Amino acid sequence: MASFSLPSDYPRLRRVRSFAELGSARFGEGVNALCWERTLPGDFAEIVRALGPGEDVATLDEATLHALTLSAQGQVARDVMLRDQQRLRELDLDPVLNCIHGYPRDDEDGPVPTDVFSFHVDRASVETDTWLCTYYGPASEGLRNEEAQRKVDLPAIRRELLSRFAGPDDDKFAEYLKAHCYDLHYAAQEGARLFDFGVGHLWRIATDYPGSPVPPCLHRAPSPGPRDPPRLLLIC
Repeated sequence: MASFSLPSDYPRLRRVRSFAELGSARFGEGVNALCWERTLPGDFAEIVRALGPGEDVATLDEATLHALTLSAQGQVARDVMLRDQQRLRELDLDPVLNCIHGYPRDDEDGPVPTDVFSFHVDRASVETDTWLCTYYGPASEGLRNEEAQRKVDLPAIRRELLSRFAGPDDDKFAEYLKAHCYDLHYAAQEGARLFDFGVGHLWRIATDYPGSPVPPCLHRAPSPGPRDPPRLLLIC
């Protein structure tokens, strides 16, 4: 496993020492991302090999995982994933385990791609947050809020979107941006310092919802290289 460390100079990120602390902590004082750093036991690569080839995103239920023929280390990895899922269910959450061979790209010919490879925030209508853990494969990436700008606020992009909207820059235009999720996507400023979510670590990140005390956490899925393996991901 590659070495991992949270940026020591970014006060929006906070380490926690246990799952209980991760679940009970409240976002505030600018902190919008919590990370429980872990070195996980087990052979997660064996699970990917046992699942075999696939396309796009395959959801893994308990029956699928238990049907795999695994060595002792593979079984340990499987138990870790299922245990994390159970912990989140005990918090009344709805976690999903995925084996990701590739995400669909936004094939719309527009100025703001809205696929998961673009830095974005998650939005909700009520108080909630996003949980993430990459068990195997490339991990998610984060972008500091202070080193990002909404793409819809970049003059050239806004002009093109206004042209497509064919109307004035008013409340209806804002509704148009929201309806197409354009307002959720961000561009990294020149010299921006990205950070890696790492493998095995369980994250809880802030979303955009009415009344949130902190700005949402900017993140994206890793753009896969030709030699990258499939990704094992827990998300809810």
